Amino acid sequence: MSKVTDLVKRLLVGRALRSTQLHDQLLPKRIALPVFASDALSSVAYAPQEILVILSLGGAAFYSYSPWVALGVVVVMLTVVASYRQNVHAYPSGGGDYEVATTNLGPSAGLTVASALLVDYVLTVAVSVANGADYVGATVPFVAENRPLVAIAIVVLLTIMNLRGLRESGAAFAVPTYAFMFAVIGMVLWGLFRLLVLGDTLRAPTADYQIVAEQADIAGFAMAFLVLRAFSSGCAALTGVEAISNGVPAFRKPKSKNAATTLLMMGVIAVVMFSGIIYLGLKAGVKLTEPANVARDILINGQPAGPGYYQQPIIAQVASAVFGDGSILFIAIAAVTALILFLAANTAFNGFPVLASILAQDRYLPRQLHTRGDRLAFSNGIILLATGACLLIWAFQADVSKLLNLYIVGVFVSFTLSQIGMVRHWTRHLRTETDPKARFRMMRARVINGFGGVMTGIVLIVVLLTKFTHGAYIVCIAMPVLFLMMKGIRHHYDRVADELAAPEGEIDETMLPARNHSIVLVSKIHKPTLRALAYARATRPSTLEAVTVSVDADEAARLQEEWDRRGIPVPLKILDSPYREITGPVLDYVKSLRRKSPRDVVTVYIPEYVVGRWWEHLLHNQSALRLKGRLLFKPGVMVTSVPWQLASSDRLKGRPEAFAPGAVRRSHTEVKNGEIKA
Repeated sequence: MSKVTDLVKRLLVGRALRSTQLHDQLLPKRIALPVFASDALSSVAYAPQEILVILSLGGAAFYSYSPWVALGVVVVMLTVVASYRQNVHAYPSGGGDYEVATTNLGPSAGLTVASALLVDYVLTVAVSVANGADYVGATVPFVAENRPLVAIAIVVLLTIMNLRGLRESGAAFAVPTYAFMFAVIGMVLWGLFRLLVLGDTLRAPTADYQIVAEQADIAGFAMAFLVLRAFSSGCAALTGVEAISNGVPAFRKPKSKNAATTLLMMGVIAVVMFSGIIYLGLKAGVKLTEPANVARDILINGQPAGPGYYQQPIIAQVASAVFGDGSILFIAIAAVTALILFLAANTAFNGFPVLASILAQDRYLPRQLHTRGDRLAFSNGIILLATGACLLIWAFQADVSKLLNLYIVGVFVSFTLSQIGMVRHWTRHLRTETDPKARFRMMRARVINGFGGVMTGIVLIVVLLTKFTHGAYIVCIAMPVLFLMMKGIRHHYDRVADELAAPEGEIDETMLPARNHSIVLVSKIHKPTLRALAYARATRPSTLEAVTVSVDADEAARLQEEWDRRGIPVPLKILDSPYREITGPVLDYVKSLRRKSPRDVVTVYIPEYVVGRWWEHLLHNQSALRLKGRLLFKPGVMVTSVPWQLASSDRLKGRPEAFAPGAVRRSHTEVKNGEIKA
């Protein structure tokens, strides 16, 4: 069975890599850009759309505010990019926002950032994959009817690709990401050329449609609130910006410089794509409304669109206006957009495991998340992320609008605390720095981070005010729960470390047992029993006895008779069990030995069969497993398993290495002249 599972693992994940090959997995900028920036770049597929969707609540007339909303998003994006370029130079270890907040604001602030980012990474995968399923569902009815299952299947596929290692997944994702970038930028440039040079008029498929305003006569505070809500939805374009600061260790040297350059490239490309789509969408007359109400709020020739109407995403409508509906270029744009949305989750697959590894190293998460797998990827973190994303997709039925309401709260919490931490970082270093040029660079960086902290703090307040009742409250509950869980894990590890700490100086004599009282559990006389008795005698315990539980009086009598006939030189003790239980009498007997002499150690030897087939495990050793599980909680009790390999477990039979020094061989055990020989 182990051979089969190992073969499947190798087919899916690939051959194992040595630890010394880690440097071969580092990424050049051309690969790092699609690996770490796919989330931020892909957000242009839904962030501009969300602005128009929210503004449509007040009617199509409110689209006139979208350029100003988009300008606000662009300003925040450029500010955050500039701020994080300072971060990657100051903290290149890969801790990102968590390390910045912990170092400068304290452990609680760092854990707050960590809980926010972990939640946001899971949401990134869920939102990106669900939105990609929407684009595919526009042309494939099966996908539209089974979005949750298709989205979960895509997450599983991404998980396998990432388990194969960072470099392989990066190479696989580079082509689709670059194809999306060139396709969208090419569409924007051609659209601008048609508008500004050729003087053409762009017409989206929905240009002649009307929108029924859900909230009529909006003015004053209500209007401002609606615009702010559109702004907070548009800020989804900033998700993923922080991923590069968390992934600096994955870059080739010079790591910080390459990461900062990649971050700048990502910011410029994202701004061009975001702004171009908004501009062309407005010029082409794109009409969008909330997906749940589209059949009612979209009017075609004065009549509601009805349940059969499918609302094309904004990029699809802009591509139709620029290239023509059904053209090859239109189909190509739709295809690469769907693909990049699926692959955008890869940013989280690179950020989440690294952050989880750092948290595990700091004892805030289970230690298993700190170790690398066969392919030098943080396999446990990848699997944990995929599991959380699949649960979210299933719970919200892959509904992008519902998932987006949970989005970006966490990322702006981390943005804000990180920038505040960076301000304190530069302030602390300015106290000791004397070089004028270095002081100027630090002061400039402090101004950038300070402005970034103010901007992201304002956005965080806006997001909380406008999205709280629409689902953001779930994140506001999940983050404290995760925070407290990590605190509890750290408290557990600290408590265990204190208990296990060895005292300085000589060995404490009170830790040495007075005697070793050994017992061998016996069910019947066979080779495993004789081996266990021989091994127990070889350890030279203070006292040794064999113990059996009498479930049936006749069987116990026959065992005693055979025991005496064979002349086994170990006394046999029979424990009565009127209720036919095995575990209870053994535990009671062990406890009685401990009560008689608390300083004695009781060693329990348990003969066990070693089998090779999975179904054989169900037929053997169940009593031994239950007994070991109970004995492990008894102080002063040692449990030793004495294995006997059955024929099905002999994987080395017939191979030359079976006879190499140290190889396990089956031995013959018997009793001769009252001596147990193995």
